Amino acid sequence: MPRPYPDALSLTRRVLQVLIVLNLIMGVLILVLLVASLVAESWTARALGVPPRGAGPLLIPAMRMVMVIGIAGVALTHRVLATLRMIVETVGLGDPFVAENAGRLKKIAWTVLGLEVLNLAVGAVTAAASTRAVPLDVGWSFSVTPWLAVLLLFVLARVFEQGTRMRDDLEGTV
Repeated sequence: MPRPYPDALSLTRRVLQVLIVLNLIMGVLILVLLVASLVAESWTARALGVPPRGAGPLLIPAMRMVMVIGIAGVALTHRVLATLRMIVETVGLGDPFVAENAGRLKKIAWTVLGLEVLNLAVGAVTAAASTRAVPLDVGWSFSVTPWLAVLLLFVLARVFEQGTRMRDDLEGTV
Protein backbone atom coordinates (compact mmCIF):
# COMPACT_ATOMS: atom_id res chain seq x y z
CA MET A 1 0.00 0.00 0.00
CA PRO A 2 1.51 3.36 -0.98
CA ARG A 3 2.14 5.85 1.78
CA PRO A 4 -0.14 8.87 1.68
CA TYR A 5 1.62 12.16 1.02
CA PRO A 6 5.24 10.93 0.82
CA ASP A 7 6.28 14.30 -0.61
CA ALA A 8 4.86 16.13 2.42
CA LEU A 9 6.90 13.94 4.77
CA SER A 10 10.05 14.48 2.74
CA LEU A 11 9.40 18.22 2.68
CA THR A 12 8.86 18.21 6.44
CA ARG A 13 12.20 16.51 6.98
CA ARG A 14 13.97 19.06 4.81
CA VAL A 15 12.22 22.01 6.46
CA LEU A 16 13.14 20.71 9.92
CA GLN A 17 16.77 20.30 8.86
CA VAL A 18 16.86 23.85 7.47
CA LEU A 19 15.26 25.20 10.66
CA ILE A 20 17.82 23.36 12.79
CA VAL A 21 20.69 24.87 10.80
CA LEU A 22 19.15 28.38 10.85
CA ASN A 23 18.54 28.11 14.59
CA LEU A 24 22.18 27.14 15.20
CA ILE A 25 23.36 30.02 13.00
CA MET A 26 21.16 32.34 15.06
CA GLY A 27 22.77 31.03 18.24
CA VAL A 28 26.26 31.67 16.89
CA LEU A 29 25.30 35.19 15.81
CA ILE A 30 23.83 36.02 19.20
CA LEU A 31 26.95 34.65 20.89
CA VAL A 32 29.16 36.77 18.62
CA LEU A 33 27.07 39.82 19.49
CA LEU A 34 27.37 39.05 23.21
CA VAL A 35 31.15 38.67 22.99
CA ALA A 36 31.36 41.86 20.93
CA SER A 37 29.38 43.71 23.60
CA LEU A 38 31.92 42.59 26.20
CA VAL A 39 35.03 43.27 24.11
CA ALA A 40 33.98 46.47 22.34
CA GLU A 41 31.09 47.82 24.38
CA SER A 42 30.88 51.34 22.93
CA TRP A 43 31.19 50.18 19.32
CA THR A 44 28.54 47.48 19.83
CA ALA A 45 26.24 49.93 21.62
CA ARG A 46 26.51 52.38 18.72
CA ALA A 47 25.91 49.59 16.21
CA LEU A 48 22.77 48.59 18.11
CA GLY A 49 21.53 52.19 18.14
CA VAL A 50 22.14 52.99 21.79
CA PRO A 51 22.50 56.76 22.24
CA PRO A 52 25.95 57.78 23.48
CA ARG A 53 24.54 59.61 26.48
CA GLY A 54 21.54 59.12 28.63
CA ALA A 55 21.24 55.41 28.00
CA GLY A 56 20.91 54.62 31.67
CA PRO A 57 23.06 52.28 33.70
CA LEU A 58 20.85 49.24 33.11
CA LEU A 59 20.52 49.38 29.34
CA ILE A 60 23.75 47.63 28.30
CA PRO A 61 23.54 44.93 31.01
CA ALA A 62 19.89 44.38 30.07
CA MET A 63 20.83 43.99 26.42
CA ARG A 64 23.44 41.42 27.40
CA MET A 65 20.88 39.60 29.53
CA VAL A 66 18.51 39.45 26.56
CA MET A 67 21.37 37.98 24.51
CA VAL A 68 22.00 35.31 27.15
CA ILE A 69 18.28 34.52 27.23
CA GLY A 70 18.37 34.35 23.42
CA ILE A 71 21.18 31.79 23.52
CA ALA A 72 19.18 29.71 26.00
CA GLY A 73 16.20 30.03 23.67
CA VAL A 74 18.28 28.73 20.78
CA ALA A 75 19.24 25.67 22.84
CA LEU A 76 15.61 24.99 23.76
CA THR A 77 14.46 25.53 20.18
CA HIS A 78 17.10 23.06 19.00
CA ARG A 79 15.70 20.51 21.45
CA VAL A 80 12.17 21.02 20.09
CA LEU A 81 13.25 20.74 16.46
CA ALA A 82 15.45 17.68 17.03
CA THR A 83 12.69 15.92 18.98
CA LEU A 84 10.12 16.77 16.34
CA ARG A 85 12.47 15.35 13.72
CA MET A 86 12.54 12.05 15.67
CA ILE A 87 8.73 11.98 15.63
CA VAL A 88 8.69 12.63 11.89
CA GLU A 89 11.11 9.73 11.40
CA THR A 90 8.66 7.36 13.12
CA VAL A 91 5.97 8.58 10.74
CA GLY A 92 8.29 7.70 7.86
CA LEU A 93 8.75 4.22 9.31
CA GLY A 94 4.96 3.80 9.29
CA ASP A 95 4.36 3.60 13.04
CA PRO A 96 4.14 6.96 14.80
CA PHE A 97 1.92 5.64 17.61
CA VAL A 98 4.68 4.37 19.85
CA ALA A 99 5.32 5.08 23.51
CA GLU A 100 8.52 6.95 22.65
CA ASN A 101 6.53 9.56 20.74
CA ALA A 102 4.29 10.18 23.74
CA GLY A 103 7.43 10.88 25.74
CA ARG A 104 8.78 13.05 22.93
CA LEU A 105 5.60 15.11 22.87
CA LYS A 106 5.89 15.64 26.63
CA LYS A 107 9.50 16.68 26.14
CA ILE A 108 8.43 19.19 23.49
CA ALA A 109 5.65 20.49 25.76
CA TRP A 110 8.06 21.08 28.66
CA THR A 111 10.56 22.69 26.31
CA VAL A 112 7.97 25.03 24.79
CA LEU A 113 6.92 25.92 28.34
CA GLY A 114 10.58 26.77 29.03
CA LEU A 115 10.67 28.93 25.92
CA GLU A 116 7.64 30.83 27.14
CA VAL A 117 9.24 31.39 30.54
CA LEU A 118 12.27 32.79 28.71
CA ASN A 119 9.93 35.02 26.72
CA LEU A 120 8.50 36.37 29.97
CA ALA A 121 12.03 36.94 31.24
CA VAL A 122 12.83 39.03 28.15
CA GLY A 123 9.72 41.10 28.81
CA ALA A 124 10.71 41.62 32.44
CA VAL A 125 14.31 42.56 31.59
CA THR A 126 13.31 45.02 28.89
CA ALA A 127 10.62 46.59 31.09
CA ALA A 128 13.09 47.01 33.95
CA ALA A 129 15.78 48.60 31.78
CA SER A 130 13.60 50.82 29.60
CA THR A 131 13.10 54.48 30.24
CA ARG A 132 10.91 56.94 28.40
CA ALA A 133 13.97 58.64 27.03
CA VAL A 134 15.63 55.42 25.91
CA PRO A 135 13.30 52.44 25.61
CA LEU A 136 14.76 48.98 25.15
CA ASP A 137 12.55 47.78 22.32
CA VAL A 138 13.14 44.18 21.28
CA GLY A 139 9.68 43.71 19.85
CA TRP A 140 8.47 41.79 22.90
CA SER A 141 4.81 41.02 23.31
CA PHE A 142 2.75 38.59 25.32
CA SER A 143 0.64 36.04 23.51
CA VAL A 144 -1.64 33.41 24.97
CA THR A 145 -1.28 31.17 21.90
CA PRO A 146 2.02 29.50 22.89
CA TRP A 147 0.63 28.81 26.36
CA LEU A 148 -2.35 27.09 24.74
CA ALA A 149 0.05 25.15 22.52
CA VAL A 150 1.80 23.86 25.65
CA LEU A 151 -1.52 22.58 26.99
CA LEU A 152 -2.34 21.04 23.63
CA LEU A 153 1.03 19.26 23.52
CA PHE A 154 0.51 17.77 26.99
CA VAL A 155 -2.98 16.58 26.00
CA LEU A 156 -1.67 15.16 22.72
CA ALA A 157 1.09 13.32 24.61
CA ARG A 158 -1.56 11.78 26.85
CA VAL A 159 -3.62 10.77 23.81
CA PHE A 160 -0.52 9.08 22.34
CA GLU A 161 0.09 7.26 25.63
CA GLN A 162 -3.47 5.97 25.83
CA GLY A 163 -3.63 5.14 22.14
CA THR A 164 -0.40 3.18 22.33
CA ARG A 165 -1.61 1.31 25.42
CA MET A 166 -4.95 0.51 23.75
CA ARG A 167 -3.21 -0.75 20.60
CA ASP A 168 -0.86 -2.91 22.65
CA ASP A 169 -3.85 -4.34 24.55
CA LEU A 170 -5.65 -5.05 21.29
CA GLU A 171 -2.62 -6.78 19.80
CA GLY A 172 -2.34 -8.88 22.96
CA THR A 173 -5.91 -10.15 22.57
CA VAL A 174 -5.60 -11.13 18.91
